[in-house]
Amino acid sequence: MNSEQLGQQIELAHGSGGKSTYRLIRSAILPALKNPILESLSDAAVVDYGAGRIALTTDSFVVHPLMFSGGSIGKLAINGTVNDLAVSGAQPRAILLSLIVEAGLPMDVFLREIQAIAEASRIATVPVIGGDTKVVEHGKGDGLYITTTGLGIVDPKVNLSPQRIKPGDQVIVSGPIGDHGIAILLARGEIELEANLRSDSRPLWPLIKAMISVHPSAVKWMRDPTRGGVATTLNELSREIKMGVVLFEEMIPLREEVRGACEILGLDPLHIACEGQFVAIVEKDLLLEILKELRKVPGGEEATHIGEIREQPAGVVLAVSSYGGSRRVDMLIGDPLPRIC
Repeated sequence: MNSEQLGQQIELAHGSGGKSTYRLIRSAILPALKNPILESLSDAAVVDYGAGRIALTTDSFVVHPLMFSGGSIGKLAINGTVNDLAVSGAQPRAILLSLIVEAGLPMDVFLREIQAIAEASRIATVPVIGGDTKVVEHGKGDGLYITTTGLGIVDPKVNLSPQRIKPGDQVIVSGPIGDHGIAILLARGEIELEANLRSDSRPLWPLIKAMISVHPSAVKWMRDPTRGGVATTLNELSREIKMGVVLFEEMIPLREEVRGACEILGLDPLHIACEGQFVAIVEKDLLLEILKELRKVPGGEEATHIGEIREQPAGVVLAVSSYGGSRRVDMLIGDPLPRIC
């Protein structure tokens, strides 16, 4: 694909996690860097190492504003990295941290974010073991950007693969969706809404560890639905497995503040980013047992069954209501909430 097909320049939409990102990765990046591990497009690359497997992931954080209800760029960077490892079935073990700082950033803001990184690292029990710091001229950055690389050890009992998914498998989510994206929107002052809403940014390994410790083979696939939300995450899956994903709309956990903000702005909560939830595909026969285990763990009390895999419509995500109506839930072309992570 040439520049005329992709567009003459990079747009914000190319970083949205939606259709433009999907097209850019599939048409420009993968053909140039082609290899089987990269082509899986997993949240972390899983590679054989000795008798076991390790997971590697990298992420960049450009969230605006730097601080928001429930977190900040430093907390987000640690949790986002350990969660990409966790949904790959890996216990997070170490993080590398790179900082790009704009000259003129107040020192108290910089120190606050270093402390946020340290606190999130302590809570996740994953040390920062190395890194790099660069400073760019004033006006050539936006305060602070963070890039992380995470290393994890894959649980030997885990076998996560979209190839294992079959019709009848069930879709679960670990808790209410959309909190992070709407919290960022409120922090920007772009909507007048009185809401006591916090970002859901948190480490997911305790929840995932509990689930895979009891029923490792019953969990077939996991992702954390960040940019593009649950809709984009499940659309990518449905296209890969060439099956349909049917969501039961009334069963999707959603806080009233998120619902209200989405109604005011004409947004679909399924497109709004989470930073502390995961979506998983599990075996139907063990669905209730898995939910029971998740709900025992602090922070997993609202884990919910939200849908199932069906043969048709292949490659499509549908949301169905209790009244029998249905609507297609597609990826967005752009992003209504850019720079949310």
